[in-house]
Amino acid sequence: MQSEQQRALRNTIPDAIARAVRRSPAKTALRFGERAWSYRELDLAAARVAGALARWGLRPGDRVAAFGKNSDAYVLLWLACLRSGLVHVPVNFSMTRAEVEYLVTQSGASAIFADPVLAARIEGLPCRIGGTLHGGGSARDILAAAASGPEAPILDSLADTTPAQILYTSGTTSAPKGAVLTHRALLAEYVSTIDACDIRATDYSLAALPLYHSAQMHVFLMPLLLCGGTTLIADSPEAGYCLRTIHAEGITSFFAPPTVWISLLRHAEFEPARLGALVKSYYGASIMPVPVLLELQQKLPALRFYNCYGQSEIGPLATVLGPDEHAARPASAGRPVLNVETRIVDETMQDVPPGELGEIVHRSPQLLTGYWDKPEQTAEAFAGGWFHSGDLGYMDAEGYLYVVDRIKDVINSGGVLVSSREVEECLYTHGAVAEAAVFALPHPKWVEAVAACVVRKRGQEASEEALIAHAREALAPFKVPKRIVFVDDLPRNTAGKLLKRQLRTDYAQLFSTEA
Repeated sequence: MQSEQQRALRNTIPDAIARAVRRSPAKTALRFGERAWSYRELDLAAARVAGALARWGLRPGDRVAAFGKNSDAYVLLWLACLRSGLVHVPVNFSMTRAEVEYLVTQSGASAIFADPVLAARIEGLPCRIGGTLHGGGSARDILAAAASGPEAPILDSLADTTPAQILYTSGTTSAPKGAVLTHRALLAEYVSTIDACDIRATDYSLAALPLYHSAQMHVFLMPLLLCGGTTLIADSPEAGYCLRTIHAEGITSFFAPPTVWISLLRHAEFEPARLGALVKSYYGASIMPVPVLLELQQKLPALRFYNCYGQSEIGPLATVLGPDEHAARPASAGRPVLNVETRIVDETMQDVPPGELGEIVHRSPQLLTGYWDKPEQTAEAFAGGWFHSGDLGYMDAEGYLYVVDRIKDVINSGGVLVSSREVEECLYTHGAVAEAAVFALPHPKWVEAVAACVVRKRGQEASEEALIAHAREALAPFKVPKRIVFVDDLPRNTAGKLLKRQLRTDYAQLFSTEA
């Protein structure tokens, strides 16, 4: 039982939300479909869902899996878990049953709430409580619980050190690991985001990327909620829908990974004049090709661009390149945000000189406390007293970070290292290239060879030989792709990240006949 003084001093996420409710009780906080929630209504609904979770047998510390597309009910379950001391476990809605079972089993989830259309993938899972997020007539339905019933207060014993979420890594290169993030870590990240990304109560944001992903939830929806802004939730980042909605709703703020920005740019409905209300453009989750960024800036000159870099384990925001910094350093990921300290180190954890490549490491109150039930991986990640990002980069003399590649995506061809990003940047300068992905494939002579998959622009033609010749004009011979494969689309997860692991698997035999 907390003392009156402790409760007055307590600073958890529900406490921060309570402050926003008191400031703007009648203002619209969230919209989804035909439903709109004021700050007061959202807080009341979350309290009712928290009461229902307790009646259904969940207790503080239990893990609760959320398996569904974006919706207001998804957010209500998250807010209810926070005030109840439950640990929220977001699950990628595109996962197979086996993948969902891995996350549920590994996290020890006591409950799972899913969209009705996903029900078949959770049947028989080792959870003692099951229910729906919204619709389907379940006796345990989150949206129905939000409409009526007793309200549960914020858990009296809730502390800033209480785990809030187990956020699984995307698993684009290996099996997912569960990053345990506390209320304190996420609040520190929200403060950094509000400062670096200029989040304001006047913002009207479209949240179209998945809420199971840390960027949409923790860099945009939650910081804006704490500031008193309004978020329109969409269940998909389909390009036509986003373009029409930004125009029709007067959306002022929008985040998307580079793959989605490219799809907007190439869409038949892309008309700069219809995007006049959009003021803030955020990109991240993967590296934005500079030629694409320059094209966006040329077509949308009034739009202010923010490059957001980070990863799930740090909440996820680590660095930001602001709008006024883009002209001088368009390829930079910016500088560390308020609550993050970043270094570039060699294999002995010594700082490397400006301009020299090394691993990006961080210290921050935003960081995970560890990987759930994986002590060895946790110790490895924090070796030397810093969190190892797994990213390769460098800093310039002014402290601006440049992310070169994921260490696992660097290509070792004949003993010489090649950055896949550098090759992609080159391919994007060809007028026929809409999207490009460069990756390593096994090669009988070079051990690893540079290969690429390319999506051509509508109505444009370019042969493999022409693109290879284009690359030869700008790159050293060892960096030039040995093969280029044309595809209609590149594989990506539902958060918009390219799945290079899938490309390496799909084309593993491409060089098998070469000597």
